[in-house]
Amino acid sequence: MDLKNIESFVQVAELGSFTKAASALGYSQSTISFQIKQLEDSLGIPLFERIGHRIRLTHKGSEILSLSHKLLALKGDIENAAGARRELGGCVRIAMADSLCHWLFWDNFESFHRQFPDIFLKIITFASTEEMFRMLNQNEVDLVYTLDKHIYDSKYTIASEKQINAHFIAAAESPLCRQKSLTLSELLKQPFILTEHGISYRRLLEEALASRSLSVSPFLEIGDALLICRLVSQNMGLSFLPDYATERAVKNGEIERLSVPGFSVDIWIQLLYHHDKRCTPEMQCVIDYLRT
Repeated sequence: MDLKNIESFVQVAELGSFTKAASALGYSQSTISFQIKQLEDSLGIPLFERIGHRIRLTHKGSEILSLSHKLLALKGDIENAAGARRELGGCVRIAMADSLCHWLFWDNFESFHRQFPDIFLKIITFASTEEMFRMLNQNEVDLVYTLDKHIYDSKYTIASEKQINAHFIAAAESPLCRQKSLTLSELLKQPFILTEHGISYRRLLEEALASRSLSVSPFLEIGDALLICRLVSQNMGLSFLPDYATERAVKNGEIERLSVPGFSVDIWIQLLYHHDKRCTPEMQCVIDYLRT
């Protein structure tokens, strides 16, 4: 069994196309087709069902894909043990919530880029967690970095996860910051600036409020969390944001977090990839960076 055929099989399975696999590997489409036929002949089973111009894995093909990932990972371990290093490079595609970008790449991305100059990151931002997973399932991205309720599904591997806090925020000069006890009904009478309707942490806030028969109506919706912090610091209204997005403004004394006894929203940051996808060395480098 030729490992090159295994590598081509994995690419075809992940990309869902002989043409895309050929482009990714630098082969002709006829070479990829020949390699897959060789592999199918050596195993004595079909790996793909071919329906018109579309392909999908057979039941046995899905089982062999999982084993192929392990085989290629073992190959990488053997090469590392032998000291046969290769230069890391290529594109890693990440779908993430827009507000995570500032937090993840503001301070320490330069050191990652210096260490791995040939790794190209393509960041695709979405308000919708559902759209991120659609892209992951279609192999249009390699990783998703979610900011939502806790997600567990056997189809996905969780590379990293962390529960985070979120608070209502107000300008440091706001009288609300000097009140010892605040109620939700009191806060919701204030003007609000929020992220777009449907974005993860706003949706979770609205669900938590709805469970108490309450709602919030902002006078401004905008996706930039840093701009929201700036507007709140100018005493234009209140907002509700994850703590990582407000950390700088809180440290600078521009805004304060408001505590509402008995009210919290369960928010998780999770980094995931598809269970059927091989975690390449390039992906692992990116995962290690995002973990820290």
